[in-house]
Amino acid sequence: QEQLVESGGGLVQAGGSLRLSCAASGRTFTTGTMGWFRQAPGNEREFVASTTWTGGSAYYADYADSVKGRFTISRGNAVNTVDLQMSSLKPEDTAVYYCAARARGATRYDYWGQGTQVTVSS
Repeated sequence: QEQLVESGGGLVQAGGSLRLSCAASGRTFTTGTMGWFRQAPGNEREFVASTTWTGGSAYYADYADSVKGRFTISRGNAVNTVDLQMSSLKPEDTAVYYCAARARGATRYDYWGQGTQVTVSS
């Protein structure tokens, strides 16, 4: 059974940094897309960043405008892992962050983690 497990959330002051990690099991997403979404109270879930295999060992990274220049997504050293390095955090980054994955060729994210809370205090 496919499973995504996030880790690394917590409480941080504005301007600080956090690193989220996600490990997938039960299926390989090495040639697919892994990404991060977030949902703040009262808001819809929104895209944060993704990394998509483009061939060989290359991946294409995409970011929401709100996090460009502050967040960096990368495939982890271990297979089927993805990290999100978050810097210059703002109170508006406070949300539950979800890891998601889709197989190569899929048009939607079919696999989701349970989420990890990130709270940025002002």
